[in-house]
Amino acid sequence: MNEIPERKRSRYMEWAKTCSTARFNLATSGLMSVPTAEFPFQLEDVEVNGPGGYGYAPLLEQIARHTGAPVDCIVTAAGTSMANHLAMATLLAPGDEVVIEEPAYGPLLDVANYLGARVRRVTRKFKNDFAISLGEMERAITPSTRLIVLTNLHNPSGALLTAETLRAISDIAAGSGAFVLVDEAYLDMVFDPPEKSCFSLGENFIVTNSLTKTYGLSSLRCGWILAAPEVARRAWLMNDLFAATPAHPAERLALVAFDHLEQFRERARQLLETNRRLLNAFLASRPDLEYFQPAAGTVIFPRLTNIEPTEFFRKLREEYETSVVPGEFFETPRHFRLGIGGETENLRGGLERLGAALDDAASGATRS
Repeated sequence: MNEIPERKRSRYMEWAKTCSTARFNLATSGLMSVPTAEFPFQLEDVEVNGPGGYGYAPLLEQIARHTGAPVDCIVTAAGTSMANHLAMATLLAPGDEVVIEEPAYGPLLDVANYLGARVRRVTRKFKNDFAISLGEMERAITPSTRLIVLTNLHNPSGALLTAETLRAISDIAAGSGAFVLVDEAYLDMVFDPPEKSCFSLGENFIVTNSLTKTYGLSSLRCGWILAAPEVARRAWLMNDLFAATPAHPAERLALVAFDHLEQFRERARQLLETNRRLLNAFLASRPDLEYFQPAAGTVIFPRLTNIEPTEFFRKLREEYETSVVPGEFFETPRHFRLGIGGETENLRGGLERLGAALDDAASGATRS
């Protein structure tokens, strides 16, 4: 059997599905899943068969209320990942130029490569707290640029792009007739005050989001694209080649979720407040880590100082039963992504073992 070409796979997703699990899992970036007992639905809320067509009207209306976008600007998709794929497939043809942030969430690069796009990069530098240089953005965009791809909050660092920066990027992109795709899967984790979506900041913005990361509802696969009506229509037609008809029981359960979204949002806020205190205490105790500390979100992207990363991450998982995401999956091998959206005691145990692994690596000791 022939090997799958590299451009038709995601090394990160393969690793996440086969190698990220551990007794203390700090590799997950979303919020811990809402248990069935805390999901307030009745059996009559679920129907097996739906009406078909382009979007389930009650769900589109709920997303419109949640986002403030008109219904004709909304396309539903199976989570933010599929929303990103669908948006990029709608806008990019083989040979088109796309500018993608670096470091980047792996599947965003993977989709661009799969679609045959020519990828250019704009660097979000660690020394600048993963901000975007507008000057570098201007240099990265050419008359051939069709699309710019960003995440906000940034995956993997958690850095926030301000409205002012996003407006400026939109203006730069408009000069080449390019669109700006912003994955906002983590933006709802900015609680006090909430951060507004960039969709209303410029006509060339396309936004993706879902109920997955902030609300602990990944299995519902309720994601969406916000785009200008003509782009949204093209995305619906493109989706006929991918998903065609969504799972209607999931659509009906998503309606229930929207009716109780404040309950799930408060659950997230309380958990992250508690877990962030644990993270802050851990970081304050680790002079052997360099880091930018984001104000919100579930992830942080520290850098190892004097430790060889590949062997360290292997030992951390195999000998200390703790997993983080190695920085190689974000093109920065000395970094690692650490998630704090899990159960508090699991995070506490994972941080203790991460600290022990760092101490032993620094001293050259091995765990018995």
